[in-house]
Amino acid sequence: MANQIAAGPELLQYVRDFSLREDDILRDLRLLTSGLPGGEAMQVTAEEGQFLAFLIAATGVTDVLEVGTFTGYSTLCMARALPPQGRLITCDISERWPEIGVEYWRRAGVLERIEVRIGEAADTLEKMCADGLSESFGLVFIDADKVNYPRYYELALRLVRPGGLLVVDNTLFFGRVIDPLADDADTAGVRELNAIIRDDRRIDVSMLPVADGITLVRRK
Repeated sequence: MANQIAAGPELLQYVRDFSLREDDILRDLRLLTSGLPGGEAMQVTAEEGQFLAFLIAATGVTDVLEVGTFTGYSTLCMARALPPQGRLITCDISERWPEIGVEYWRRAGVLERIEVRIGEAADTLEKMCADGLSESFGLVFIDADKVNYPRYYELALRLVRPGGLLVVDNTLFFGRVIDPLADDADTAGVRELNAIIRDDRRIDVSMLPVADGITLVRRK
């Protein structure tokens, strides 16, 4: 049985040449974001954005929740995959970065599908639960501060409907999860979440060793 293949720059370029369908609007936003402080590290890859859109289209999801907007590249990918009546709520700590994405959402014709909620993500999710939105979403994408990943996960499980998906980004966290010298709070948060998911019998799980680690969780 073959082992996991190592994907260097040339092989990744091959994947992009034969799979990636990034249009000018997405490309413009990605290139703009890459020039921002921390942009390269914080933005999802084009392939991951396309994968998120693929999941939404394949599952027929109409309600999406995103925890962590940044400049809205993943937001745009997912919103485009929704049907016209679909909705996407995206949460961020600051208005500064999501405002960059608004023009690109408008250019793509999906601005009306997107609602941005500003504030501490955990507080936003708690309020959504209190407002009766539990089990309202078909897919929740988590890509925010890593130290709070365990808390976001528990709240997301309440907000996703049975049979729905949680997609958690950065679950290999630049390989730091297996580095015994990495003891920072963010790495600890990712490790804690990975252990919680491993032992959680409420869900089905598949951790994918692609991008920076993507874990798919299906609520039973």
